Amino acid sequence: MSQTLPSGSLSGKTALVTGSSRGIGADTVRYFAEAGANVVINFRNKAPRAEKLATQLRELGVEALVVGADLTDPASVTAMFDEVERTFGGLDILVLNASGGMESGMAEDYALLLNRDAQVNVLETALPLLTDDARVVFVTSHQAHFIRTTPTMPEYEPVALSKRAGEDALREKIPALEERGIGFTVVSGDMIEGTITATLLERANPGAISARREDAGKLYNVSEFAAEVARAAVDPVPADNTRLVGDTGSFGGE
Repeated sequence: MSQTLPSGSLSGKTALVTGSSRGIGADTVRYFAEAGANVVINFRNKAPRAEKLATQLRELGVEALVVGADLTDPASVTAMFDEVERTFGGLDILVLNASGGMESGMAEDYALLLNRDAQVNVLETALPLLTDDARVVFVTSHQAHFIRTTPTMPEYEPVALSKRAGEDALREKIPALEERGIGFTVVSGDMIEGTITATLLERANPGAISARREDAGKLYNVSEFAAEVARAAVDPVPADNTRLVGDTGSFGGE
């Protein structure tokens, strides 16, 4: 597999990816480290997995800081960025990857709390640390990005609506970010093979993933989609601040 970002292209930079102990987040943070960036691995409750990843990335010659934080707890988020500031002084790349809402046993408003309110709070708390040419990336799905015009599976609709609300709230910050030279890109992907969300959807709606794969012709896997997320943090910001990954033929306009 060819290197996603040129070796050394992020030397001297620091990147934080929320929810990066596994899945898309872990692969994204790995691509940054392979390009020479120091990285912050954020996790909620999988410390051993996060520490194992950090050990692997340090072998690349970069610094890797592991910070546990519940993104729905503002005090926890503040503590995370305090630790980042003490360790690295600033932040060049922030990837808002962590999301959820399909977990069982959560409060009714949990999806909105995590996918909208927490995303905005993480960005606002990070702002003092972001360098003036920093990049912010928000990771979402076509099922959420296009939810206003294209219905999704009933099981996923509350999550999709909450992620779209988060995207809209973050987009309102673009003018203020641009004033500082900070680029903001939304990366929207089709269903990704092998993610927790895809697994939960398949459990709730057997056959959903194979049906979507047949419709789209191809679904990206975790590492392929993570490569697009990583590139979005270094490529020029699209005019509409949106990077669409995978087939969009089944989705209407915004």
